[in-house]
Amino acid sequence: MGRHRKAAAPPAPAAPARAPHPPESPGSPGRDRYFDALRAAALVRVVTYHTFGWAWAGLVFPSMGIMFALAGTLMARSLRRPAPGVIRRRLRRLLPPLWFWAAFVVAAMLVHGWRPGGEIVYWIVPLGDPPGEAWAEQAWEIAWYLRTYLWFVLLSPPLLRLFRRAPGPVLLGSLAPVAVFTFVWQPPEDRYGGALTDLATYLFCWLLGFAHHDGVLRRARPAAAVALSAAALACGLWYALAHQAEYGTYDLDENPLAQALWSAGFVTPLLYAKARRGTDLAGLARVRWLDRLVTVLNARAVTVYLWHEIALILAVPLTDLLWRVPACAAYLPLGSQWFLFGVCWLLLAALVPLCGWVEDLAARRKPRLLP
Repeated sequence: MGRHRKAAAPPAPAAPARAPHPPESPGSPGRDRYFDALRAAALVRVVTYHTFGWAWAGLVFPSMGIMFALAGTLMARSLRRPAPGVIRRRLRRLLPPLWFWAAFVVAAMLVHGWRPGGEIVYWIVPLGDPPGEAWAEQAWEIAWYLRTYLWFVLLSPPLLRLFRRAPGPVLLGSLAPVAVFTFVWQPPEDRYGGALTDLATYLFCWLLGFAHHDGVLRRARPAAAVALSAAALACGLWYALAHQAEYGTYDLDENPLAQALWSAGFVTPLLYAKARRGTDLAGLARVRWLDRLVTVLNARAVTVYLWHEIALILAVPLTDLLWRVPACAAYLPLGSQWFLFGVCWLLLAALVPLCGWVEDLAARRKPRLLP
């Protein structure tokens, strides 16, 4: 699991932290600014984590658990329609941006001397981790999230039927697989073992999205929701801290069971507040720049996620060039990771209009530089 998401903040101005939503049309009916704001915050947290490598970032805001829960809610809503058409639409929105990004990553590795075998098919349909050269691992290892999302999309029709037969037991029981993988049987260290582990880690969050959509959370008693959330948070934090020696850190991204428990406890009250109290952020529109930023981040979520590591990679040589300019070296904080963070976002501001139009084509919308 650690190979997917571990990030260690590099010494400036050396290479940045090594890595590590999929798409919904922002203009579609029924969009919710509360969910949009959560997704935007999750994306910002991902970029921040990969820049600084802060182990505590997942405790403050478990972005992946939040994104899987939001995606589960939207998937349950979409499955009001026939499942084959829903899955086709999800694949159509996901795969073209992935292929566009992959073309650059694979081309760079080929130029660098990489010679792939038949497993290169996983760059086309990422049912397993795509192969790659260690030299470019920072760029391609983030594909684990899209691989996990794809599997959840394919499994959602039977998962939703199972969930609706016994919502409570199925939701609580969804934490069992990650416990089994921790204490009973550990999946192999290969692309399929990694997929199993990630599916087990975020299964509760995906099903929690089902629970929100189907009204299960709305019917739950506040005391029960609070108690279960607190218990999950306490167990997750305890397991992360108690097993630092085993995993080498308390970073949740290195510890699947702690990640599953903490994400479950953290995300439940976020969705419960929405379900019970109708929490929204309609007032966000009064802060024009922030409302605009949330809109762009949601409309270009796949682009930001896929390209942010490349932006971090490019930020390093750009910063090195600035060291050669005496005025920049004297007055700019070129040795600061915060400066690298700022350069990364400037590059993303350029990459979003340059590459984000692929998301419009995938959604069968007229391509736009910015939504």
